[in-house]
Amino acid sequence: MSHYAEVIGDPIAQSKSPAIHGFWIEKLGLDAGYRAHHVTAEDLPAYIAARREDADWRGCNVTMPHKQAVLPLVDRLEPLAKRVGAVNTIHRAKDGALVGRNTDVAGFLEPLRERLRQQHYFRMARVLGTGGAARAIVAGLANEGFTLVVAGRDPAKAQALLDELAPGEHHTAPLTHFAKATDFAFDDREGCCDLVINASPLGMRGQPPLAFDWSHAPPGSLAYDIVTDPVETDFLMAAQKAGFETVDGLAMLIGQAAAAFTHFFGKEPPREHDAELRARLAA
Repeated sequence: MSHYAEVIGDPIAQSKSPAIHGFWIEKLGLDAGYRAHHVTAEDLPAYIAARREDADWRGCNVTMPHKQAVLPLVDRLEPLAKRVGAVNTIHRAKDGALVGRNTDVAGFLEPLRERLRQQHYFRMARVLGTGGAARAIVAGLANEGFTLVVAGRDPAKAQALLDELAPGEHHTAPLTHFAKATDFAFDDREGCCDLVINASPLGMRGQPPLAFDWSHAPPGSLAYDIVTDPVETDFLMAAQKAGFETVDGLAMLIGQAAAAFTHFFGKEPPREHDAELRARLAA
């Protein structure tokens, strides 16, 4: 292979990124590679410095816990990454500079695009979580005209997130508020766009479950879980049982990877094979 890209994080063994990028490289017949590389917080500056000197290195995806730590280590930040305050993709520009980007926003919004092209008289999203993924999701949804309810274990942290990324008439709630049933009488919500998003690691394999009672979701809501292991989470299965449409975490994962792939390899990924890719990832 003549050039390569990577995904870095700590831990990193569970990453599906090598399978995604490797699938597209194979389909396109590129002379390139993509691999996972374990990088600790202590090793992060040395990793970036070493890769700067490697002419074959095209960049890396950045996962937990480095999305904010890499900010001062790149040469330039694209505006969205600067606004979100998190980088999930670093690539080498034509002038040799390392550019930090955030493709999580585009990846999250991709499966919603058809819905968002429609006209709504009101858009509301309940975002469960206040971590790095929630930052990208809040920034993306605020740009799309949503009124937001951000729920976290610490409502003060949720409010700080909103103040920074989505000033305006939004709301916060303790995460426990959504764990108990409600008898709130929603209207028919015709003409509305309602989302319920798990932007936390709760429900991931090895993590505690996410307690959410679906009586809190207005009729016609879409349930979206960014967790990818398992793909069919308890959160999504409960939503389906309650009659709601769902989007799983592979949608965001593939979407953000597609944007990064173009920066790494200068080619559009072959998205016509998405069904085959999803089957491979879910196996």
